[in-house]
Amino acid sequence: MTRHDNVRAQLHAIEAVLRQHQLWQAVSPQPEAFASTQPFCLDTLEPFEWLQWVLVPRMHALLDGGHPLPQAFAVSPYYEMALDATHPAREILLIELERLDTLFAGDDE
Repeated sequence: MTRHDNVRAQLHAIEAVLRQHQLWQAVSPQPEAFASTQPFCLDTLEPFEWLQWVLVPRMHALLDGGHPLPQAFAVSPYYEMALDATHPAREILLIELERLDTLFAGDDE
């Protein structure tokens, strides 16, 4: 599998965790929520919303368009801090996000 294939598979794994834990939303947040200038839209979106409505679609768009992937990309440190330690999806989601981060740790595009 290529790096792009691995990234796409990992995005699907993250989506599956969100769906399994009933965190996948049927309705998009209001458009103004995406106008945030804060990292992870932390002032307008919940952490799970950012994954669903920003990270996953933007990464798929890069892959679909054959665009270069980000380098030295890491989201798991934010989620380690942002997610409540008692949330039932926390540990499995952190594992999947760390796997995604690992795919961006090198520059072997």
